[in-house]
Amino acid sequence: MAAATQQISSLPSGLAICTTAPDILYLPELVFGGLVWILVASTLVSPANPLGWVMFVSVFCFVMTFLWLILFACGVHKNSSAWAAADFIYHLIAVVFYLSASVILAYITIVMKELSTGTVTMYPFKYYQIDISAVVFSHIATLLYFIHCILSAVRWKSF
Repeated sequence: MAAATQQISSLPSGLAICTTAPDILYLPELVFGGLVWILVASTLVSPANPLGWVMFVSVFCFVMTFLWLILFACGVHKNSSAWAAADFIYHLIAVVFYLSASVILAYITIVMKELSTGTVTMYPFKYYQIDISAVVFSHIATLLYFIHCILSAVRWKSF
């Protein structure tokens, strides 16, 4: 029984991060976060300020998730409960950031629809379609970070 408890509450390192419940989500988070980054960067960034926040969130979360993945893969954490708490806190911050960015991106996309389908097309329809894809991937990334946050909280509480 003690071995099973130790197995659940230990933090993985090396390639084991690709097989454990919350840590397997690192790769999909990177893929969908990278897609949001690429899609938003490939459109007309107007208005600059709200989409600047979306770009900041996608780049920040992509870089931090990649660094977090590398740290866990290298085994820097040494099965510490502080690392489990830090994992939970990072993913909670990422959820809040991505949720705010997803809402802003969806709002801007709705506004841009009016500019791309009206009588005067000030915003090319191709960019509108790319924005729709970015909104979908942003919401998927938000969901992945949320699931990872919940599973990280469960793992942290099991320490």
